[in-house]
Amino acid sequence: MLRATVLTADIRFEGWTTEDWTRFLRLWQPRATPECEGTRPRGGIIVVHEDGQTLKLLHTRHGRIDPASTLAPPGQTDARALALRTGQPSALGQLARAHNASWAFGMRLGALDEVMERFGERARRGDDLTTQSLMLVGIVRELIAEGVIATWPQRLRGFPVPTPHVVRRTLDSVCPDGRAMALGLFDGGGLHVAFIARCRDGALDLIAGPEDLRPALGLLSGDWRRDYRHLVRAIEDRYASLGFGCFAELGRFRALQTDSHPGAWTRAVAVRDVLISPMPTAVGLALGVDGVRYALRGLRTLTERIVPFAALGPFVDGARVRIAKATGRDLHGMLGFDPLAALRALLKR
Repeated sequence: MLRATVLTADIRFEGWTTEDWTRFLRLWQPRATPECEGTRPRGGIIVVHEDGQTLKLLHTRHGRIDPASTLAPPGQTDARALALRTGQPSALGQLARAHNASWAFGMRLGALDEVMERFGERARRGDDLTTQSLMLVGIVRELIAEGVIATWPQRLRGFPVPTPHVVRRTLDSVCPDGRAMALGLFDGGGLHVAFIARCRDGALDLIAGPEDLRPALGLLSGDWRRDYRHLVRAIEDRYASLGFGCFAELGRFRALQTDSHPGAWTRAVAVRDVLISPMPTAVGLALGVDGVRYALRGLRTLTERIVPFAALGPFVDGARVRIAKATGRDLHGMLGFDPLAALRALLKR
């Protein structure tokens, strides 16, 4: 049964040191390819404007910037601010590139007040953190559509905002009540990152790190494909039986986070570069559908290039449609978008 919240009121955080938190957060930091990482733009630009004039300009790494540096000559309208006012993200892109920033956020004067006004009108006393967070995201998207707020780049354009019910349903499908889900990444022969979340009464009541688990791991062999079993045993002895577990070598997992090749995760699981154990039905279907899509895409390309097989094209297309309908039971179908594609959009630079 799905509950009204995703986090319990008495949720506990334990087993985290400063180093463990730092390692976990770095795992989700945006990044470019290794050859570009050292020179890529960093930080962001925040612009406040009104009536075609830039009022405030702030770089998140370098502090305030004189708005006059972006203005047109006296007597002329600031073209970039005017473009922002009419909701044109391209002007933000020009501004970001001029100041070596990787993103930009522009808003009319009073936009934040409007966000809070709308939030105050819609929020209810019983709304939990998930409901409130999704509500805020929805309000910001409304203001973007109205031209009050503009962002660049639009990394999540086309991704729908899931409803609280969809989030809870997805959580329930991945981590059944009374069980835990875990991420364990190994590096240099040892456990580098571990994240454990336990579900109780349909909501998460525990988020734990690796510190309290390390003594129970004992002496590791240096082969993570064998050592992950010790981590699973330690988690189940201390917290709960696993409903979903993902284990991999740190470098391979980081590469997969931004890998846009079709079927990349499916291939990684197939060759044991990533171990999913246990594998919930929704995750298994997502991986299977992803692999079949990749195979059908290759088959469609083959039938187009080889004349005798060209007649098979419509049959392949029909199979792809049937596979698309099957996604209603996997994570993609539940959320209404591909969560791995959303992750890539946020992390890849």
